[in-house]
Amino acid sequence: MKSLPVSVRRLPHAADLALPARQSAHAAGVDLLAAVDAPVEISPGAFARIPTGVAIALPEGHEAQVRPRSGLSAKHGLFLLNSPGTIDEDYRGEIAVLVANFGSTPFRVERGLRIAQLVVSPVARVEWREVPELPPTDRGAGGFGSTGA
Repeated sequence: MKSLPVSVRRLPHAADLALPARQSAHAAGVDLLAAVDAPVEISPGAFARIPTGVAIALPEGHEAQVRPRSGLSAKHGLFLLNSPGTIDEDYRGEIAVLVANFGSTPFRVERGLRIAQLVVSPVARVEWREVPELPPTDRGAGGFGSTGA
């Protein structure tokens, strides 16, 4: 598989942290690390903005999606608000994640914790063509469980 070059800037407050990296050979995304100066405790029902210490420049025609890490969700009830969060190709600021605690105990975010994952994908540019009717399908307008439980 051909790799896609993406420029990344490690910000000063993350100088000692690793760059985003895959944790297995076939992982779809790279892990983002928490670039907090001090531990951040997130109480049940609360959320916090966690910096990652990196900014990126995506190639034209691409986006990056910030997604929750399944282990943090399954083990601690953590979720990312605005998930997936979209990083547009023209955004040059620091990637930050809004971590919400839906668990029953406080969660402590320590410096260097793998807090989220980032997946880079191509984007289709859409040209809208307004029509009076859409072509029919077997499903039609059915949604929200209309095809089964």
